[in-house]
Amino acid sequence: MSQNPVLRNDWQLDEVQALYALPFNDLLFKAQSTHRAHFDANEIQISSLLSIKTGSCSEDCGYCPQSARYDSDITPEALMSIDKVLQAAENAKAQGASRFCMGAAWRKPKDKDIERVVEMVQGVKAMGLETCVTLGMLTDEQTQRLKDGGLDYYNHNLDTSEDYYSEVITTRTYQDRLDTLARVRDAGINVCCGGIVGMGETDVDRAKLLIELANLPKHPESVPINMLVQVEGTPLMGTEALDPIIFIRTVAVARIMMPESRVRLSAGRNNMSDEMQALCFFAGANSIFYGDKLLTTDNPMTNQDLALFKRLGVRTGGSSYA
Repeated sequence: MSQNPVLRNDWQLDEVQALYALPFNDLLFKAQSTHRAHFDANEIQISSLLSIKTGSCSEDCGYCPQSARYDSDITPEALMSIDKVLQAAENAKAQGASRFCMGAAWRKPKDKDIERVVEMVQGVKAMGLETCVTLGMLTDEQTQRLKDGGLDYYNHNLDTSEDYYSEVITTRTYQDRLDTLARVRDAGINVCCGGIVGMGETDVDRAKLLIELANLPKHPESVPINMLVQVEGTPLMGTEALDPIIFIRTVAVARIMMPESRVRLSAGRNNMSDEMQALCFFAGANSIFYGDKLLTTDNPMTNQDLALFKRLGVRTGGSSYA
């Protein structure tokens, strides 16, 4: 594996569009070659995601059933007890996860909430798992408290391009998201940041999203690529489904642009065939979320993933700091 990769933070739109436009086989060859230069091509890192506080969110993200503004079938739940969170983490570790991610449906947490989350983080780390949380926007003080508490990763997605952002979300600006990422990065916490495709955006929007990610001062250590999961009651229900080939191209281009990042297949895997997932792994995806739920939406059962990995000759594990 390369010890001195050429990492760029100056990608231009015409370059990224040219990558997307490559013949499919050529793009996958380039992505797989990049992948092999920096990672074990047959190893996938496993994360598990738990909703520790569900629903009643004041935001209006058009894809999210946890918004209080939409009539979805989500039952709001208060912040979970530490004991329940730690039990879920134990279960995730037993199923092969190396990182445990905790998500709370907040616009921004209160300081008292941060203290409880820090206790969860410390309990999970004591099990030998990496920790990640997604809690919304943070203050400088809250970010430092999470760092001092030992948090490994903070997830805060850009979701889409800046141009298309207002079509999906109006209660938080794009700059708000960039500011939160800057706080996390400056505090020395690893960044988990990606987006969602299939929300009605254009090819240019997808290219611009990847440019935003790759041109951050430092590439996110983890880059989740989500396929929109359409949920009854949300504004994006009924959006035209994205061509699977375009999704795979997006994974491949992300791998080429951010060669050292973990590119994670995230939401939407329940609607992907085994063959589509296999092509995503070939295109450079090397991380997934385990378990039957991703916060509130369905995910393939663990035994399905294990069966697919066996068929592909894929191993699980590996350091996410690779």
